[in-house]
Amino acid sequence: MSEITINPDQLKEIFKSAIVELIRDNRKEVSEFLAEIIEDVAMEQAIAEGETTELVSRESIFQLLEPKV
Repeated sequence: MSEITINPDQLKEIFKSAIVELIRDNRKEVSEFLAEIIEDVAMEQAIAEGETTELVSRESIFQLLEPKV
């Protein structure tokens, strides 16, 4: 079996083309995947921030959620 030699620039272009094709062919799935990543990062940041803030009562949270009449 013969060896195939690819220089780093050729390999980079092959990867770029493959990624672009993957995104084009699976646009919906890629969008959903990216949205999940963003949600996970936001949740992680919210949890980290919540660990360093003052605790509040359950009642005060529900008062904020009550519609103002």
